[in-house]
Amino acid sequence: MRIVYSEIAKTLAALTEGESDVVSLMATMACELHHADDRFDWTGFYRDVGGGMLKVGPYQGRHGCLTIPFGRGVCGAAARTGQVQLVPDVHAFPGHIACSGSTRSEIVLPLLTAHGTLLGVLDIDSDQPAAFDESDAEGLARLLRQVFGG
Repeated sequence: MRIVYSEIAKTLAALTEGESDVVSLMATMACELHHADDRFDWTGFYRDVGGGMLKVGPYQGRHGCLTIPFGRGVCGAAARTGQVQLVPDVHAFPGHIACSGSTRSEIVLPLLTAHGTLLGVLDIDSDQPAAFDESDAEGLARLLRQVFGG
């Protein structure tokens, strides 16, 4: 099954209405996304805890790395640059951190507040090569804005 972003948007709107706790929103979004698409092998958030460091937040899938510095890996690149990282082959990405040996491709989006402050990143890994494209980047970015207001 492949995600239908407009349907997930409706579901997330209903589930998150009136909720402002960031961790609760992250947990709900990670769960809904993870179970909406067979390509999603690991789905979750890494939170900006200051000092140029990300810490694993709510997620679905196998264990994640506990911490990721902004200077390393795909998640670190998204946090450092504020840009979506669309990686068709993680083994070709300089400095990739292998939290799971099954990951073949990855998409990471920065999660920003309405004021542009980094809250963390949304990280989705796939065990399939080149699993993500620009339509995923656009759909996921819309969902992040919807749920977190950034």
